[in-house]
Amino acid sequence: MKKPVAEKYRDIDFSRAKRGAVAKPEPGKTKISIRLDNAVIEYFRNLVDKAGGGNYQTLMNDALLEHIHRRSTLDDVRQVVREELASYGTAQKSSPSLRTRSARR
Repeated sequence: MKKPVAEKYRDIDFSRAKRGAVAKPEPGKTKISIRLDNAVIEYFRNLVDKAGGGNYQTLMNDALLEHIHRRSTLDDVRQVVREELASYGTAQKSSPSLRTRSARR
């Protein structure tokens, strides 16, 4: 009869062992589980392959951060433009099509 694989570990003392990940997570990072389209995952994996290696999850994180920063910058620019236009009174005198378009947003 064949010995179970666990037999070779019987002499190891696990009394001081701790549960959980062996590697400590980086500060400011959280491990999550997320469902993504296969096309999204393949896209980032292909980018890593073309680059000669790396981590596709890091590329995904970088893409999300870039999107956040781009959106916040765009929102800041829009706010400044609105404030400048309001000081000239153009917000009240704008055409009906512009008011309708901005009301839809």
